[in-house]
Amino acid sequence: MKKLLISLSALLFFILLNPLMAQVKTIPFDAEAKKIKFQQVIEEEGTQKELFNRCIFWLNDYYKDPVRVTTVRDAPSGKIMGKHTIRLKYTDDKGFERDGPTVYYEFTLEVRENRYRYTITELLLKTASRFEIERWLDKDDPAYDPRWADYLDQIAEYVEQWSAFLIEKMKPEPEVTEDIW
Repeated sequence: MKKLLISLSALLFFILLNPLMAQVKTIPFDAEAKKIKFQQVIEEEGTQKELFNRCIFWLNDYYKDPVRVTTVRDAPSGKIMGKHTIRLKYTDDKGFERDGPTVYYEFTLEVRENRYRYTITELLLKTASRFEIERWLDKDDPAYDPRWADYLDQIAEYVEQWSAFLIEKMKPEPEVTEDIW
């Protein structure tokens, strides 16, 4: 009985401590531009036109108002550009989740024959003046707030979910064969 109690206590301790041990997500930083830059090239079967059309379908599924979100939709060059926001959350002193700051981001989708690339950059905190979130990476900043690390994790998680949905939607539709009976 004593061993069972110790085992249960250790298991409970591990379960409660596990969220605290969660790894901080990697924030890709372009040292040359001195900007946070999420970018990936994905190989996918299709012509430039097919991939461009799949991007448009993805935009329509992902964003509530895709026409307002996009600033460029250029089929001949295979380029789509847009701007949107990420709403961050934080937990207050009483343990309640609250709405946090809003971060603007710009995205670019570029399609070529059998591949496409997405880029997310220009992450700016919505404030009265321009506040680039790259400042959140500097833990030596006198204004550093421990919540910044969590905000960066939320942004990385958002981009991960955003890109996963894009990658899924960019796959070609399975061919439907008609049964002739």
